[in-house]
Amino acid sequence: MTPDPALTSDTIATIAADIDRALALHGAGESGAAAEVCRSVLEVMPGHVTALHLLGVVAIAGGDFRKATELLARAAAGNPADAGIHFNHAVALAALNLNAEATRAYERCLENDPGNADAHNNLGHLLWQSGRNAAALAHFDHAIALRANSSAFHLNRAVVRADSGFPKEALADCERALELAPLMAQAHFQRGHVLTQLHRMSEALTSFDNAVALNPGDSKGWNARGLVQAALGQGEAALASYDEALRAAPTNADALVNRAAAYAAIKRPDAAFADLDRALAINPTTPYLRGIRLRAKLVLCEWRDIARDFADLADAIAGGEKATPPWDSLALTGAPALQRQAAAAWAADRAPADGSLGAIPARVRGQRIKLGYFSADFHNHATAHLMAELFERHDRSRFELVAFSFGPDRHGTMRMRIQAAFDEFIDVRHLSDGDVTALARAKGIDIAVDLKGYTGDARPGIFARRAAPVQVSYLGYPGTMGADYIDYIIADRVLIPETSRADFSEIVATLPHSYQVNDSKREIAEGNFTRAELGLPPTGFVFSCFNSAYKITPEVFAVWMRLLVHTPGAVLWLLADNAAATFALRKEAAARGVEPARLIFAPRMAPPEHLARHRAADLFLDTLPCCAHTTASDALWAGLPLLTCLGEALAGRVAASLLTALDLQALIAPSLAVYEDRARTLAATPAALAEIKDKLARNRVTSPLFDSALFARHIEAAYVQMIERRHAGLAPDHFHVAG
Repeated sequence: MTPDPALTSDTIATIAADIDRALALHGAGESGAAAEVCRSVLEVMPGHVTALHLLGVVAIAGGDFRKATELLARAAAGNPADAGIHFNHAVALAALNLNAEATRAYERCLENDPGNADAHNNLGHLLWQSGRNAAALAHFDHAIALRANSSAFHLNRAVVRADSGFPKEALADCERALELAPLMAQAHFQRGHVLTQLHRMSEALTSFDNAVALNPGDSKGWNARGLVQAALGQGEAALASYDEALRAAPTNADALVNRAAAYAAIKRPDAAFADLDRALAINPTTPYLRGIRLRAKLVLCEWRDIARDFADLADAIAGGEKATPPWDSLALTGAPALQRQAAAAWAADRAPADGSLGAIPARVRGQRIKLGYFSADFHNHATAHLMAELFERHDRSRFELVAFSFGPDRHGTMRMRIQAAFDEFIDVRHLSDGDVTALARAKGIDIAVDLKGYTGDARPGIFARRAAPVQVSYLGYPGTMGADYIDYIIADRVLIPETSRADFSEIVATLPHSYQVNDSKREIAEGNFTRAELGLPPTGFVFSCFNSAYKITPEVFAVWMRLLVHTPGAVLWLLADNAAATFALRKEAAARGVEPARLIFAPRMAPPEHLARHRAADLFLDTLPCCAHTTASDALWAGLPLLTCLGEALAGRVAASLLTALDLQALIAPSLAVYEDRARTLAATPAALAEIKDKLARNRVTSPLFDSALFARHIEAAYVQMIERRHAGLAPDHFHVAG
């Protein structure tokens, strides 16, 4: 700093002494006195760099970051080569969330002092916040190279490595941080987070246990602990963790949403909805909360203000908000375009395309096509009940089957049957998405078939990393994935007409009959239940619907009630989904002039008995906009006619697909008005209904719908076309399989 030539030598000496005194006072903790000395210096010499710098540091300590930035900017202008000034200027700027300016200040600091480990660390954090993860990691590497024994540096790098898709490397950093600081609660927390990414849930739980033991007031730690406990099937323990999270931070909306999921899992939907309602009031912008809450409301058949809720959700989706998980959107809107928008938003946020493993190299065509089926449902589950025979029917001379199971190992007849059907059955529950993808590539899988989509326990991250040259969405998720890494969706002409292809991010592979595979070996219990055993009256027409309660909308229910009014003695036989829904539906019936006792609720039964009790019903009434799927094939397999209303979206067209394959198009109504008229006619015309039942009985054994061997040949033909295009170097394109 060049002295002002107007100043005398005595004045300059006095200023120097004052600065020394100010620095000493500041070092002794007397910042107020130090600041007074600096201000007196600036009265005499307004551009004194050290005085400006020290006053800026004092302002930072006092929380006056705006004043600090002003002072430190003046100091930096006076001495641009002083790294310390730039460092402190960056600290103040970052405190004001002026991250771009803070980044530049740290960069100027490092230009003058490349060995400043703290600057590398702080700059890495800012770069990570701005999404520049690779640059952030480079600075954390520098910081650790300069100060290898900093637990904080290792922890910070672990956070960014985990966020960048390098969980194994992040775990190594967490382990090193904990070697250096065993009681560092945040390092235990981050270790738990990384182990969750690696699907090492039991170890993750131990880390979260340690984190909350060290910091019992950490709401985020308790919340994370609850998530892992829920994943491990420890529902009650998860609830207790969420309770602790909310005790620590009553306005933690994430903990409320997660506790709601735990309540739903133990069949307490009323408590779940209360938590979601509270979360929405606390933070209406919580991602996906609007859709989660609305679906929970439908589970209870709570229809107050429901039309407004539907409209608000549609506006939010159309506006590009993270408004609803895609699975929930299927029941909340019948508009395919909105469903695609919801799916695309989710994919971009939760499972974006990840090229970290690189492209899959070209493969030599093998003797057999390697099919990889990926699912969490290889046990006593609806998907398994539909698909088991397909696995058994695949032509092993042309296809090799590998199962990638990331669901629970529930020992039972279905699990053993499915395991026996595969050439190789691999339990990948404890592998990360990246490791599962790498394993599939190492196995040489040609076609990866995702049987989960966005349903519960889905792992779209596996496909985001590209597990196989061809990736296919099938059966489990009745909608578009909205992700460009899923190449094909398997459908049929009814499910996805050519005019609807624009609503799907996938290329459509169209099968000749129904897209839905069925197991012709499904057992129906012998004998007939008496109506009394089922809680049904001795006489009268039985309308039934065994769809879940969330699929019942006010518009459809109003039709059902009018049918009961116009069909004396008839009853409506529904699934006993939950007590709140039962109460609400009976209350709604009374409001529409129907005796509540005419709604009869069926408890859940084992599949063979459940199928057998369908014989006591006369007509299955479907729902809209989300119709019957497996419940539709259950009814038809059991010989019960099903009346559906054709929806616009795939989720509302499944039953129509099944009925078309059975040549029962008369049971597909184009509108709710026609649906109501046909139901009323069938209830009043026993001969017409008997004719349909007879046709269903005949076609059940002769039509393509329940011909698993025929279906296997058709889906295999689709797989062959997909892989042949790949080998020919052609992009996926829409095609039809010949019947």
